[in-house]
Amino acid sequence: MEKRILLLIGVLFISFCLIGAYIYNAPQQTEKEPDGRIGVVVSILPQAEFAEKVGGDKVWVTVMVPPGASPHTHEPTYSQLREVSKAKMYAKVGSGIEFELAWADKIISVNKEMPVVDCSLGIELIRGGHEHEETGHEHEEEHEHEGADPHIWLSPGNAKIMVENIYMGLVQTDPANQEYYAGNKEKYLQELDELDGEITHALSKEKNIKILVYHPAWAYFAKEYGLEQISIENEGKEPTPQGIASVIKQAKENNITVIFASPQFSTRSAEVIAKEIGGKVILINSLEKNYLENMRKVAEAFAKV
Repeated sequence: MEKRILLLIGVLFISFCLIGAYIYNAPQQTEKEPDGRIGVVVSILPQAEFAEKVGGDKVWVTVMVPPGASPHTHEPTYSQLREVSKAKMYAKVGSGIEFELAWADKIISVNKEMPVVDCSLGIELIRGGHEHEETGHEHEEEHEHEGADPHIWLSPGNAKIMVENIYMGLVQTDPANQEYYAGNKEKYLQELDELDGEITHALSKEKNIKILVYHPAWAYFAKEYGLEQISIENEGKEPTPQGIASVIKQAKENNITVIFASPQFSTRSAEVIAKEIGGKVILINSLEKNYLENMRKVAEAFAKV
């Protein structure tokens, strides 16, 4: 009896070992394998929606700055760089976000055959409170955009230009499917036009809307829809006591009782100011992947101010 039990245990052990070896060595069909689709790398989540809307089921998108991370501080992981090595195209924001200033050269060096699309081409950058017009030529050096406001995607008008740039990159990479990409692009551009109309209508009911934000991400949105952005943070630095006092004064003078903060940043200073002005802090996300829905929510929040 004992011999039979030992024999059975031995057979089971060998069987489990063989099954394990097979599972380990068999080709794995994971979500990280694009199944023949074109690998497209983007820097931030809103770009992922742009690329997926245009590319449809012919692209596989890898996002370098994942949900919850900040493009000001994120560093690429080994698994992300591995995806880069297999990609056919990299669509960078191109407006000078810190992640790209720090890591774009490293990302490109992993896959030197990969075309790089600059999504900022054709967009007027806001630099030091003034617009800076791009000519449409390739930027000579990434550092040219240092000092510019990098948050270009937060204007639906700019988003349309970014989508066009991604489309052109996909056509260059995969010309055989140009018609497919063109159809997807036109459909998504129409959705962006509809979004623009909705936001314009929502914000047209009030004049001279002033929005108080912790992180100054909304300058392009404010310019497009006639808002004024008042920022607590300055050049990525926590406000000084004098800066906080100045913001409190502006808020009281303009009857502002809402501070908009981003989930990627600490809300400590915003909470201090909100307490002083008898207001509250509302979180809005500048880096949601679901671009259309998120921008509607943001516009609604601004309109309620």
